[in-house]
Amino acid sequence: MDLKYVIPNVDKTFGNLEYAGEGNIEQRRVNGRNTVLSRSYNLYSDIQRADDIVVILPVEAGEKHFDVEKRVKLINP
Repeated sequence: MDLKYVIPNVDKTFGNLEYAGEGNIEQRRVNGRNTVLSRSYNLYSDIQRADDIVVILPVEAGEKHFDVEKRVKLINP
């Protein structure tokens, strides 16, 4: 389910979030070169235990590096 333009109460909805690893990298071929459009990251939640949380960031946000199971906080969700 896509939650575009929905701003959740992060603490009540997700609780504590931990980094679970990098997801997909969306790329497109532009002028014969692969160009990154967005990156997705998987998060674990102590409230939403059955599902991983997937956060998709545009390329402008840059590549993020976290240690696995490191606690993270969503900024500007």
